[in-house]
Amino acid sequence: QVQLVESGGGLVQPGGSLRLSCAASGSIFNINDMGWYRQAPGKQRELVAIIVSGKTINADSARGRFTISRDNAKKVVYLQMNSLKPEDSAVYYCYMQTDRSRGYWGQGTQVTVSS
Repeated sequence: QVQLVESGGGLVQPGGSLRLSCAASGSIFNINDMGWYRQAPGKQRELVAIIVSGKTINADSARGRFTISRDNAKKVVYLQMNSLKPEDSAVYYCYMQTDRSRGYWGQGTQVTVSS
């Protein structure tokens, strides 16, 4: 059974920073894609950033403020978020996809940006 477990969410003031982590466990191998999505109340889930076959793709909203990175040996993906804004508040989900196109989602971690 494959599990993706996120951590690092929480409440932060505007302009602050958070670092999200997502670790995979179980029978998941040859992970090609690792990324982060988010979903705010009443909105569709949207891409934040993803590393696809070694190439990083950032949403416009994340560019210049968020940095995605991965540790393949540990099966962990990170999202460093700086200069956070209230509109960044959402549940953040990590996503991983293997070379056989099997995709897995984490359970989500809440990020709230508020003064």
